[in-house]
Amino acid sequence: MKQQAIYPFSAIVGQDDMRLALLLNAVNPAIGGVLIRGEKGTAKSTAVRALAALLPDIEAVAGCPWPFAPADVPNDVWDRGDGAAETRPAPLVNLPLGVTEDRLLGTIDLERALQKGERHFDPGLLADAHQGILYIDEVNLLGDHIVDVLLDSAAMGVNIVEREGISASHPARFILIGTMNPEEGDLRPQLLDRFGLAVEVAGSKDKRERAEIVRRRLSFEANNGAFGAQFAPAETETQTRIISAQQLLPSVILGDDLLDLIAAISLAFEVDGMRADLVMYKTARTLAAWDGRTHVTPADVSKAAELTLLHRRRRQPFEQAKPDPQKLGDIVAQHVEENQQSQARESETETEGD
Repeated sequence: MKQQAIYPFSAIVGQDDMRLALLLNAVNPAIGGVLIRGEKGTAKSTAVRALAALLPDIEAVAGCPWPFAPADVPNDVWDRGDGAAETRPAPLVNLPLGVTEDRLLGTIDLERALQKGERHFDPGLLADAHQGILYIDEVNLLGDHIVDVLLDSAAMGVNIVEREGISASHPARFILIGTMNPEEGDLRPQLLDRFGLAVEVAGSKDKRERAEIVRRRLSFEANNGAFGAQFAPAETETQTRIISAQQLLPSVILGDDLLDLIAAISLAFEVDGMRADLVMYKTARTLAAWDGRTHVTPADVSKAAELTLLHRRRRQPFEQAKPDPQKLGDIVAQHVEENQQSQARESETETEGD
């Protein structure tokens, strides 16, 4: 069967916030995924498939049908293959809207357990998506119970299945990406909050940009091989940058003064709970790593806030394409000014002490 050609991520025109949010999650899946909300024909699905092609290869057990590394798979639950490690492409799993809980989480063979005393687990889609991407198109149409279960597993990084006193578990670390068309309804606020980042996408209003989008798409359809070769250097560069950022991320420092800024932003925009602060922290650090820096700046925090707060505002999430830029800019500017004044006072005190 001929493999479907993938439109290059680097060839996508515009949609800067969407592309950035996806890349940040590729660098740091702990951010918690991204919800992409927008009208049809705005490259949502194209971008997700293109991102999957950019992800670095994963380590898995040779002969094991699931993408688990040797340390991930318990012997007594399923066949772990021959035990040798191999590299393979990161998986992209599309979650169908009609998925059942058993198909998502996996099932325990109770008859085998009761009759033979053997514990056997048949993994589901969460196992298939480990170390890769779990993609839900039209996530707003998925049953609330399925979304709840899915988001719980994504948050813990582990899938646990229990039936009649018998349990099985496996790692479930993946990049969660949901897309939705607002004309078909929204997610409940409780579920919105569980996505790390959110972006709003729309068709370009610039005639030159629209013409370039059409031009590239027609070129891809005419000869996808030649089109892919044209963007191959950019794709390689982006993949290398993802790997470099992943390696740099543990060394990135976000100072206490920027934690204060994060708290001030969350309070000013009236978000509930602490999840926004935590996601903003992770995203700001990842932005610094993406830019090849080991120190987070106020600009990183500001950009992280744009991606973090869109769907978390207490009153009417998604009311604006981004949190009020003037308000956000004023908060950041005030923080920078106060920090500079504090440093100046400290400098004066040290000088007087000398």
